[in-house]
Amino acid sequence: MSKVSSVSAAVEQIPDGAVLMIGGFMGAGTPPLLIDELVRQGKKNLTVIANDTARPGVGIGKLIDAGLVKKVIASHIGTNPQTQKLMIAGELEVDLVPQGTLAERVRAGGSGLGGVLTPTGVGTTAGEGKKTVELNGVTYLVEEAIKADIALISARSADYSGNLRYSLTSRNFNPLMALAAELVIAEPNEIVPIGCIEPDAVVTPHVLVDVIVVKGAEK
Repeated sequence: MSKVSSVSAAVEQIPDGAVLMIGGFMGAGTPPLLIDELVRQGKKNLTVIANDTARPGVGIGKLIDAGLVKKVIASHIGTNPQTQKLMIAGELEVDLVPQGTLAERVRAGGSGLGGVLTPTGVGTTAGEGKKTVELNGVTYLVEEAIKADIALISARSADYSGNLRYSLTSRNFNPLMALAAELVIAEPNEIVPIGCIEPDAVVTPHVLVDVIVVKGAEK
């Protein structure tokens, strides 16, 4: 059965209230067609797990602008004043997580681990109310693993079975998030025949990818 889908059909699988992981860094490596279609279909009450919320009108910022997000779990929101405004007004829940900790929590979720131990945040507001353990005289926060209902990821190329190859900064959170969600929807720049992606270049194997949408004409 083909994994290739139209963007609209792929997004129709996302229910209101879904917990989404969205790859990218300031919009780079974020799947733009999927973001635009989420806005068009008006999916609401979303929880978004991502590195950041980009900027107004860019990437995840479009979801914020449209009022579709109820909660954000991210490493920073400093480049999006709209996210800040909604948080201060109490209209958007924001959970700020140090960037490395966020990546490790996602990785742990995809690896079947319960969480990770990190010294980052000990003794700061980031560690308030969290469990700690001491090992060899060092105090660590116990950070729980993160998983999601659906991951929306961007890639340079996909073949028709769903193997993914990434390029440059697209290889940030995208591969980790492809491991940590029940449903993975990939938006590559191109779809190529099976065998065109060298085995050593495959970062996310096809068994992890459920749906593929494509930008422009297929190749």
